[in-house]
Amino acid sequence: MNETPRRPSPESLLAKLKESERAKLRVYIGAAAGVGKTYQMLEDAHQFKKQGVDIVVAIVETHGRAETEAMIGDLECVPMREIEYRSVTLREMDVDAVIARRPEIAIVDELAHTNIPGSKRHKRYEDVLELLDAGISVITAVNIQHIESLNDVVERTTGVKVRETVPDSFLRRADEVVNVDVSVDTLRTRLRQGKIYRVEKIEQALTNFFRKGNLSALRELALRQVAEDQAAKAQDYRDREGLEQAVIPEKVMVCIASRGGAKKLLRIGSRIAGRLASDWYAVYVETPREEPGRIGPKDYVSLVEGLRFAEELGAKVVKLKGGNVADALIDFARREGVTHVIFGQSARSRWDVLLRGSVINRFLNEVRDATVQVVPLEGRDSRRNEAEQLLE
Repeated sequence: MNETPRRPSPESLLAKLKESERAKLRVYIGAAAGVGKTYQMLEDAHQFKKQGVDIVVAIVETHGRAETEAMIGDLECVPMREIEYRSVTLREMDVDAVIARRPEIAIVDELAHTNIPGSKRHKRYEDVLELLDAGISVITAVNIQHIESLNDVVERTTGVKVRETVPDSFLRRADEVVNVDVSVDTLRTRLRQGKIYRVEKIEQALTNFFRKGNLSALRELALRQVAEDQAAKAQDYRDREGLEQAVIPEKVMVCIASRGGAKKLLRIGSRIAGRLASDWYAVYVETPREEPGRIGPKDYVSLVEGLRFAEELGAKVVKLKGGNVADALIDFARREGVTHVIFGQSARSRWDVLLRGSVINRFLNEVRDATVQVVPLEGRDSRRNEAEQLLE
């Protein structure tokens, strides 16, 4: 159906002009601590730095996680501000120092954090708004339970009253809201391994907030929040461009490769498609090194199994050919009007990110009207796994 253009109002034209000039805000949302939001932000930072973007770490909370600490690497970190509170010296993000430094982008972790008494502002999200007003773009992260409008729902579901919240208006200010997801079992395994909390807190967390039912409900809330955010932004765009409000069917794309992990991504894609869409695709990009006769036997078997599983779940299997995975996926998503994309991603070394780049970042930068879900994949071997291939 052809879209019927309407003449934009002066107000919408002014809003469009202001939006093109303002600093950008990207928010990563996760169901709980430990899904990989901070790691994702740092990976983004290295990729932007490689591209010549002036980016700094304003604050990152590593919580003693070795992988996260190592990921900071050679990123520039703005010195923290020291504040005396009850005879103890504490450290907080120095907003004035970040503004004086004037980077293009600042990384700000733990969005819902309440600042130490004596800080310039009460809440960290207020600090982020000040950075945006100063013309500095921000990449930040928050767990779904900290969204103000979901506070009562989270308490009824988990039995936990969350004290620190972020107003929904802040998310409406965001240019991009991305869901960073991981399975319930994987998250609980990370918790048992001491990758989320200290040893003395593990059992308490497993039997309380990190119960399977709680985590499943929080994952669904995160997915719904991102989907609703995307729908609202799409409607705003059509209003601004003077387009009629058409009903657009959702289309889901699962990006798979030949090195394992496809079943996990496809199961997630099937669940999402069942809720949101009638059409969904399992898309594989065949690069020159994986052409028939060149692909390794184990990779070939893994690929065939993944594609067969996709067909069993009802996906439309699409095989693309191209020398660049990102270009092929972006072109397909645009051509088919894909609205929800699922990527797999494993923990990658900083040097791997710098050398190979990130398909996810390319996709986020170039396909603005699709919701992107990043699913961490566990395990690495010498052949590299699916997520690493996707991110080349």
